[in-house]
Amino acid sequence: MKRFTSISTFALLAGALAFIGLATAPAEAQISTLALGDGASIAGLAFSGLIVNRSNLTELFTGFKTAFNNGLGQAEPQSALVRTEVPSGTSEEKYAWLGKIPGFRKWAGDRVIQNLQQHDYAIKNESYEMTVAVGRDEIEDDQFGVYAPVFTEMGRNTAAHPEEIIWPMLNDGFAATRGLAYDGQFFFDTDHPVLDANGNPVSVANTDGGAGTPWFLADLSRSLRPIIWQTRRAYDLVRLDNPTDENVFMRKEYLYGVDARVNAGYGLWQTNWGSKQALDKANYKIARQELLGMKGDYGRPLGIRPTHLIVPPSLEFAGMEILNSERDAAGATNVYRGTAKLLVVPWLA
Repeated sequence: MKRFTSISTFALLAGALAFIGLATAPAEAQISTLALGDGASIAGLAFSGLIVNRSNLTELFTGFKTAFNNGLGQAEPQSALVRTEVPSGTSEEKYAWLGKIPGFRKWAGDRVIQNLQQHDYAIKNESYEMTVAVGRDEIEDDQFGVYAPVFTEMGRNTAAHPEEIIWPMLNDGFAATRGLAYDGQFFFDTDHPVLDANGNPVSVANTDGGAGTPWFLADLSRSLRPIIWQTRRAYDLVRLDNPTDENVFMRKEYLYGVDARVNAGYGLWQTNWGSKQALDKANYKIARQELLGMKGDYGRPLGIRPTHLIVPPSLEFAGMEILNSERDAAGATNVYRGTAKLLVVPWLA
């Protein structure tokens, strides 16, 4: 177990005590050591608790941050499978090119420049924060150890925050609750505008509607995925614990918080099928065939290959029957076994 010990404070205080006759040896001083959990601890020299000074506060913060990082590592974000991560350098990023990936043509004569159609699609960064207060009295009285689980949970909650933003976007993709796709339509819609082989606009669907529990079939093998996750400033644990800080001076509280500037938006609708129909073989077949046959502008096949069936916990068994069973309820061979991976997402509940 790694320990944080204030040696300079120990020597200084022991010398002072010896000088005034209150102590004959440093061994009579009390050393208080309290574990912060999972390999982190802090030791402070005091007669009735921790001496609050800059050095010990820094060591305390290091212990809190270790607990926080341990919490970060405990969470396994499922959204990493469905998000394309994009760094942001300003308050808002525009994705005017989204959905217009050029294709090859036979080179005859001069090159034909494929101008990317511009879409007025942008994702604006949002600020998020989570803050806790630790009382000065609790630190002086060696009660700070009770906060270690709090910082561990703060780490877990930080890792889970993208999940809270991203997964509801799939559930709400049948309406404009969380914005529209780059083409101005609902992300899951029946009339996405696409140009046919002759250059005429036609409507293309990536949903078959319904009124039940949503489920999704997606090709998550591509670089552009259902959700764009945009980061302007990454999550970071910071502190406000100087004696001159207002919170310390007025309220005897040390503040610790996590903040970030991030946001999410919709990516390519062409690689995803959303349905509120019953999750059975017939509707799974429809979703799979529609994605496999998906075409871009001018009738160009997109080569979509569904890789994941994404369901909430309530549809886990239905998904397992489709993807894992050797035979169906009638005893016939299950031809859809292994055609996709089942991803059960609690955040979709």
